[in-house]
Amino acid sequence: MTFSRPHRHDVIISAATLALGLLLWVFGVHSNGGRQFFPAWAALVPLLVLAALELTRRTHPNVNLAVGTLAVVADQFTVGNLGSVLMFTDLMYAAVVYGPPAMARRLPVTTGLITVGVTVTAVAWLRTPQSVLIGVITGIVSFGPALTGATVRNQREAAEAARLRAEQTALLAEMDRAQAVVAERARMARELHDMVANHLSAIAIHSTAALSIDSARTSREALGVIRENSVQGLAEMRRLIGLLRDAGAEQEAVAVPSLDGLDSLLAQARTNGSASGLEFVLHDGRPPGEVLPAPVELAAYRIVQESLTNAIKHAVPGTVTVRVGRSDGLLTVDVDSPYGERPGPRAPGSGSGLVGMRERTELLGGEFRAAAEGATWRVRAVLPAEEKAGRA
Repeated sequence: MTFSRPHRHDVIISAATLALGLLLWVFGVHSNGGRQFFPAWAALVPLLVLAALELTRRTHPNVNLAVGTLAVVADQFTVGNLGSVLMFTDLMYAAVVYGPPAMARRLPVTTGLITVGVTVTAVAWLRTPQSVLIGVITGIVSFGPALTGATVRNQREAAEAARLRAEQTALLAEMDRAQAVVAERARMARELHDMVANHLSAIAIHSTAALSIDSARTSREALGVIRENSVQGLAEMRRLIGLLRDAGAEQEAVAVPSLDGLDSLLAQARTNGSASGLEFVLHDGRPPGEVLPAPVELAAYRIVQESLTNAIKHAVPGTVTVRVGRSDGLLTVDVDSPYGERPGPRAPGSGSGLVGMRERTELLGGEFRAAAEGATWRVRAVLPAEEKAGRA
């Protein structure tokens, strides 16, 4: 058993109660004045022992209660001191408040049974109304402090549990906020890439063609495409910045593209891909007038847009075919482009486009695949076309 420096409050309790006991002893105020088993000074021994135990009432409550019980029993064989009884009640209280959980549960029950037993025994033995006072005093000395300590401990444990729950709630809220920030940043990165990469790729390819081919006609056509994509890219950037500054409901609804804009998307791709020798064909097999959830429409549109951008940057001359269809509650998007060694100018790629397409598909619970199949590079996305997909 190790001893540490006593708590300041414990020192005050010990000193104050000891001073009270000594003062009562000096003035001859005794709790058992009719008993003379030992000299009057013997009452000071239990008093000093209990005062010493008070110094460690927080650190060693179980040992203190056992020794304190022996001391208060010994006090009953002397003239007695009220200070000893008061210190014993405090040790009982401290044993419940600071002791092990098992002791805190047992002491109120044990002291309650002892109080009942003492009361019944005193009444049966003495058979006087005053004998009930023995049980009352026993309850005040033992059961009362134990019950009070149990109440205080339960309140402290409830307050600690509430504090821990509050900390856990705050921690979970912070984790949710951090995850939301990460998810939003990833979404913004995908949107920025899909909206601007197409225009920048066309600018890079046509500027490279203008620099590598010494032809006034080629340079004029390239500058026209560069100017058009620059203007469109700036417009897309302004729209995205506007959404970030004021993400109102009306702006968000207007900003979401849909599959109805595929014709315009392919027309733009034909202009941008003219320097690469590419043709673009659209096969839209969707039933006319069907309505898809907005997240599915946006994901399918962005997948087609990014696939066309990759074809302009990397595909060899040929035909790029876009197929969109719906069956069995699924929306399928296929983009096939010629695959091989490209002789002309090409724009560098970072690979983030494929990552973004895969993320968009997986967020909706769909399947995505992009790979070379012979002389064809195929991008295939299968998206759930039911309304429940809107939760993503």
